[in-house]
Amino acid sequence: MEVTRLLHITLLITLLLYFCQAYNYETYFYKQKVDHFSFADPDTFNLRYLINDDFWDGNGGPIFFYAGNEGDITLFADNTGFMWDIAPEFNALVIFAEHRYYGVSLPYGNDSFTKLKYTGYLTSEQALADYVELITYLKSAIDGAKNSTVVAFGGSYGGMLAAWFRMKYPHVVQGAIASSAPILQFTDITPCEDFGKLVTADFSKESPECANVIRNSWAAIDSVTRNEAGLAWLTQAWSLCKPLKTPQDITSLKNYLVNVWTNLAMVDYPYPANFLAPLPAYPIKVVCSHLTEANNDPKPLLEEVFQGLTVYFNYTGDSKCLDINQQADSRLDDYGWDFQACTEMVMPFCYNGVEDFFEPAPWDFKSFAQTCYQTWGVYPRPFMAVHMYGGKDISAASNIVFTNGLLDPWSTGGVLWNVSETVVSLIIPEGAHHLDLRGSNPDDPPSVIQARMIEKTHIQNWIDEYSARYDE
Repeated sequence: MEVTRLLHITLLITLLLYFCQAYNYETYFYKQKVDHFSFADPDTFNLRYLINDDFWDGNGGPIFFYAGNEGDITLFADNTGFMWDIAPEFNALVIFAEHRYYGVSLPYGNDSFTKLKYTGYLTSEQALADYVELITYLKSAIDGAKNSTVVAFGGSYGGMLAAWFRMKYPHVVQGAIASSAPILQFTDITPCEDFGKLVTADFSKESPECANVIRNSWAAIDSVTRNEAGLAWLTQAWSLCKPLKTPQDITSLKNYLVNVWTNLAMVDYPYPANFLAPLPAYPIKVVCSHLTEANNDPKPLLEEVFQGLTVYFNYTGDSKCLDINQQADSRLDDYGWDFQACTEMVMPFCYNGVEDFFEPAPWDFKSFAQTCYQTWGVYPRPFMAVHMYGGKDISAASNIVFTNGLLDPWSTGGVLWNVSETVVSLIIPEGAHHLDLRGSNPDDPPSVIQARMIEKTHIQNWIDEYSARYDE
């Protein structure tokens, strides 16, 4: 369960992007229904959204709409450079909408996660209905927007929402750019072991010895921490902020390492990134430069591993100790996502320790479901998202561009084939997690530059198609 939660959290923490860029926008709130699908609950709440009209021509230019995912919406607005880069070219109105139960858009304030009767309205379908209401209102309230083409954008879970938005509400949104959107990362669609295999492949491509160091590190940790002297040694050798004392501490340490290796695969960008702390370009390459002797005895091997870890948590040398409980940006909320993962966003993960370099960890749905019930008072519905949105059977959809970087382990749950002429897949071989949504960079690989050009072509086609309806 803990490993699964950590991987769910990676949908959040990889949204910390290259050189955080501040953009100009105004903040507004829209009164939303708590429940869009019945008449039994009249409660409302204020949904935050951000808007920029610097490039808006005020005469039917398109609306670029970011479908906010599981975090503070300002994080996405400040770091989705592709939308800002192309907005002047399209004379677009730029809007970022916050997902309910995240950021400040809490339907019941501080009580939003205290009782199931409050938390139960946290679902993807309620969030999409929020976006429908908001867009409908804005198109009527903003002069010149009535006939504007709406293009949805999103990365990771936001990419899933952007794609589903177009599928469920094609009369509201005319096209979607769905980047690194693992809409197939569900039970009976994507094998649970694929994610870990790709993480391992990213390190193995850099150096097979590097991957083997990580593979051997789990047994080395067990060997060293069998007694108090070993616990004290590892605490000191790894400069841990809190001493290791209990078996649970060792479990937490291992979970932290699973998170580190996974995150490095996801943020293996060709330029420096700021991720919890600054990272170098191609961080896996830098980490693997320290992991070179897989056959070392436990203590020397773990000293190597620590040198690799310093690239992740202390590249600048400013950190005084390694905090294995360190969280990502405070604007990210893994608490809400834990509820979603326990209800409709059930994404199985497992490891076998052979085809991947993790400790064996089978997917145990019964145990997962019981923990969810103990935590939230709900049992997961593993097929709910597939039933609502179609899973692999999305042939009736149109006007969606799915993009996936082959370095990104979430691509294992992505759409990697052209579904039709209008639902297409763009593969970015050198790309990590939603690289194409980031702002342009001189070190971008040719494949992401080409992908963005194709995305712009599709956006223009959607605008032309929709505009033609009003020219007849």
